[in-house]
Amino acid sequence: RYSILPAISLDGVLHLDIITRSWTATEFEKYIDLLLDVMNPWPQRNSVLVMDNASVHHFEGLRDIVEAR
Repeated sequence: RYSILPAISLDGVLHLDIITRSWTATEFEKYIDLLLDVMNPWPQRNSVLVMDNASVHHFEGLRDIVEAR
């Protein structure tokens, strides 16, 4: 079983991670840290992060991590 998580922009894939288990909040936090390294501050290109309502997207501190960048 594989779990694939791409971050896609108008320019193509910004970040892609494939793991052999289900995503956890800890795994997703590491993914967000790596993704934010290739994103830009608002209002530059690749500066907006959109997520669906998946349970792994809801962990304590996510907003703080994103806003700190």
